[in-house]
Amino acid sequence: MQHQIVFLVPEGLVNWGSIIAVSEILQWADDHWQGRGRKKRLKMFLAVLNQEATAPKMHFPVLSQMNMYEITSPDMIIIPSLSQQYKSILGSGRAYVDWINRQHLNGAEIASICTGAFLLAATGLVDKMPCATHWDAADELRDMFPKVQVCLEVLTANKGIYTNGGGYSFLNLALFLVEKYFDRPTAIHCGKMFQIDIGRSTQSPFAIFAGQKTHGDPVVIKAQEYIEEHISERISPEALATELAASRRNFDRRFIKATGNTLMGYIQRARMEIAKKALEETDCHVSDIMLTCGYNDEKAFREAFRKVVGLLPLDYKARYRRFS
Repeated sequence: MQHQIVFLVPEGLVNWGSIIAVSEILQWADDHWQGRGRKKRLKMFLAVLNQEATAPKMHFPVLSQMNMYEITSPDMIIIPSLSQQYKSILGSGRAYVDWINRQHLNGAEIASICTGAFLLAATGLVDKMPCATHWDAADELRDMFPKVQVCLEVLTANKGIYTNGGGYSFLNLALFLVEKYFDRPTAIHCGKMFQIDIGRSTQSPFAIFAGQKTHGDPVVIKAQEYIEEHISERISPEALATELAASRRNFDRRFIKATGNTLMGYIQRARMEIAKKALEETDCHVSDIMLTCGYNDEKAFREAFRKVVGLLPLDYKARYRRFS
């Protein structure tokens, strides 16, 4: 049985690199499968709204290009990484949103790559569901689509909807699809051939905590500045609310609305960013770094670091230590 895989090409928005890489891995898996005496499994297309939106042909010897309205019964629609014109999705991208929804109603599964999550989110298909995107675009996705549970996983799978994170984590999506349409040994073989970390589960080690200060709430900005100045001290939510002349309940609500984090969650992330930089740039012992981040229990610090970053402190240091 052949499976129809469709790469949607939103005009003027698409990052071709993500399509090239995923289609190449899937085609390699199919060739490998046939090389073992088995029947071809995949039929892949580029779906365009305007036939003049031609792909760079030298990269696509195996993909046919079709008007998206001529494509019937796809098994999987893959939304590629998009350029940063995310808000245009709500306007000029309406045709793609409607088409995706219609195909999903007809049984198609949907996968988004990196910032393709913005187009997927516009369909409403991931409302109240986990949705991964590039860590640098996570706050904007959360602001534009507050019903979506934005996360920093490399890959999410829920009811036939698949999302993946930023950078080259679409390679993990490609391996996931290889295992889905072929088998586990073929996915492992592809992982070895393309040197992909098949076990990677989170992009948190790559996330740079920028402080989320573009929200425009002056009270919350003052709170963020206070946290930065007192990061090594115990910070009481009640005392901080009093310092800012706000009720605790009102302050908590404003803080979550502005940053997408609870106050204590924000403090923990800020502390872990300090710890990450120290591990990257200094030879300080973990116990010393712990103290500068407001912790006095090394076990609690290690557990908090692993929860936020996805690695233990020493593992993070071994991977990201900057040698001069």
